[in-house]
Amino acid sequence: MKLRLFLILAAISVTLVHAARLEPSRRPRYGATLRVEIGAVVNSLDPAVAAANPEEAAAKDQIGALLYDHRNPDGTFAGVAGSGPFRIAAWDPGKHVTLAASDSSRGSRAFVDSIEIQMGRAAKDRLLDLETGNVDFAELPAEQARSASDHGVRVSASDPDELVAVVFVAGRPISEDAHAREALARSIDRAAIVNFILQKEGEPAGGLLPQWSSGIAFLFSTAMDAAGAKQLWSQIAGSPTIVLGYDSADSLEQTIAERIAVNARDAGISITAESVAGPGSASPNFDARLMRVRMPSPHPREALVNLVAMLGPLAALDVAPLPAGVSSDEVFDRERAIVNSYRVVPLVWLPQVYGLSARVRDWKAPAPGESWPFADVWLDQESQ
Repeated sequence: MKLRLFLILAAISVTLVHAARLEPSRRPRYGATLRVEIGAVVNSLDPAVAAANPEEAAAKDQIGALLYDHRNPDGTFAGVAGSGPFRIAAWDPGKHVTLAASDSSRGSRAFVDSIEIQMGRAAKDRLLDLETGNVDFAELPAEQARSASDHGVRVSASDPDELVAVVFVAGRPISEDAHAREALARSIDRAAIVNFILQKEGEPAGGLLPQWSSGIAFLFSTAMDAAGAKQLWSQIAGSPTIVLGYDSADSLEQTIAERIAVNARDAGISITAESVAGPGSASPNFDARLMRVRMPSPHPREALVNLVAMLGPLAALDVAPLPAGVSSDEVFDRERAIVNSYRVVPLVWLPQVYGLSARVRDWKAPAPGESWPFADVWLDQESQ
């Protein structure tokens, strides 16, 4: 009995000593520079200057969240730059910005001393720099997540929060034909897009809100129905052709558009996929447009209101405003009405994917509406 008690006490003592030895490496440490690479080119950090494209707008918003102490309800920043956890230490427009930890922030001081952000880095270069340890953080295309992980890159992904959808352009003859819209929607193999194009990083979308947010996305079908699509298309007089536009600078949009065209032709639908000048733009020559929209909030009502605001003008969605405080049933009814109109055809949900170096600690992928949590992470110098 005494021997057994002695062994138990000895084991506890060894465990405590071991934990004490490990504790210093687990405790957050101040210091060092976080090295960041992004694909966007930010030409101005002034909130009053409009961004040239959605990619720049998103990056500018992320940097702004590090510089300003407060954000207004409309999404704009309040106060002056440097009132947040970081201030601008060096700025080369469109190329590079260095942020230094602010000692005058109302919150606690950031753990890292500074952040160096390199802009305009191509996805392949970001991935290479992650593999070689030359960068601590980089945004990665969702379709490259599996490849990056296979190459030894530490990968973090958010819940799927970016919708890819086909939006029919209001006023075009084929777009105003309900049978044509539904035929295209039924012809698309969403599972194949997720499995082969996105390399299983994402999920098929039948509704306008993801399952993790609304809890009822499963009520919207994502199944392909080539036979039903062919029957609907046969009811359309003449020999119309759907012209589907995609962003010429977005390789993922191009690949998805080409896959949609293949599915549609298999169902007997005449369609062609053509590039368009920029995201969100339309042309008299396009009947439908491939669009990508990120959720601004994890809450279903706010997310649906934003989606209607982003896609409504192009599709001429005839829906009444969704007031605050509505029930989940009312949100679902509004979502179902839009989906059943087939003016917006949901395809897939994408997560935001991030590559991280081994020395980044306490990282948590931001939820919709949240910014990069760089004020909370710390760098373990022993992991270099």
